Amino acid sequence: MLQIAVIRENPERIITALQRKHFDARAIVMEIVELDEKRRSSQAALDNVLAESNKLSKDIGMFMKNGEKAKAEILKQKTTNLRDESKVLSEQLEVFASQLTEKLYLLPNVPAAIVPEGKSPDENLNVFQEGAIPVLHEGALPHWELVKKYDIIDFELGVKITGAGFPVYKGKGARLQRALISYFLDKNTEAGYQEYQVPHLVNEASGFGTGQLPDKEGQMYHVGLDDLYLIPTAEVPVTNLFRDELLSENDLPILCTGYTPCFRREAGSYGAHVRGLNRLHQFDKVEIVRIEHPEKSYDALEGMVEHVKNIMRELKLPYRILRLCGGDMSFASALTYDFEVFSTAQDRWLEISSVSNFETFQANRLKLRFKGKDGKTQLAHTLNGSSLALPRVMAGILENYQTPEGIVIPEVLRPYTGFDIIN
Repeated sequence: MLQIAVIRENPERIITALQRKHFDARAIVMEIVELDEKRRSSQAALDNVLAESNKLSKDIGMFMKNGEKAKAEILKQKTTNLRDESKVLSEQLEVFASQLTEKLYLLPNVPAAIVPEGKSPDENLNVFQEGAIPVLHEGALPHWELVKKYDIIDFELGVKITGAGFPVYKGKGARLQRALISYFLDKNTEAGYQEYQVPHLVNEASGFGTGQLPDKEGQMYHVGLDDLYLIPTAEVPVTNLFRDELLSENDLPILCTGYTPCFRREAGSYGAHVRGLNRLHQFDKVEIVRIEHPEKSYDALEGMVEHVKNIMRELKLPYRILRLCGGDMSFASALTYDFEVFSTAQDRWLEISSVSNFETFQANRLKLRFKGKDGKTQLAHTLNGSSLALPRVMAGILENYQTPEGIVIPEVLRPYTGFDIIN
């Protein structure tokens, strides 16, 4: 959530900045400015009434002490009137504050200065690419055919149990999935991230805290009876560990990692590009989250990018990094880098990680603050990244490592799988 003081100070700057996300913010920003003025006027009027009431209370006490009961009774009537007035003003203030918060929730985060212009994924900026694209043998298959051939993932069985987008991993497929989770967590903890196991359902406050709510695109699964939400990513519960916290500057940075299943409705997704593991309703992901000092958050973002690079290098998968354009960024992000793996059998790039800096946007919603060495309190910066999302990494391994003899396991994963090849 954008800070109201920033909007009030220069509303035109916010309107112009959000145009780079192709979001027309003018009407909402003007409503916010108007509601903020009403809220502040109501607060000032309430403060004046309360101050006058306090003064009258002292005068009443003085008159009663001096035996001037008649004068005290006159002032008591005035305090009764002021009490009624303060009640009206308090209710009015609560309404304005609630309306203001609802409007603020509708504004996306402002993109960082280096975010490229653009409306669609085609206009994202390729900033790095590494790894040779393998030349596959004749008759090489896409992963949805490979998993049938080697009986390691069953999409039809998932349909039987639940529905499309809920695959069942079997035998060496399940072992490879577990190996990837363990490997990713080990890499993250070795880099200084503390591991957390967190709930897979969150309450409404947690969804609002990280910007998933209000769910404008209808992508979250809602458990209506209990008013809980299945998590779309571990970012939500992990970041909310620090909701309503006042940290010390010495606590920063805070580095967290966690594995969870993730649940997304993927409303509107269809076509050949979502076949197999390319797009699922339930999938596994290992996440990294950082709570940072504002002056150090962009250095931290670069460090997170390098961390994911090292994982891709060890897996020896061809990948590239994109700086997302304004039109392809998430609601809450100020700057995002996407990692994509090249699927040789599909002849296309598949997104496997997003690494983002949210600056103060989530922290303002979360009321996540820290007290600096100067004693002043300010909002922290939050960052998160996939490290990594498993389905498309799995697809990349299956397709890029396939041979006529079987699917070779990347060397770095063999201590985790206990086997060298799927055949």
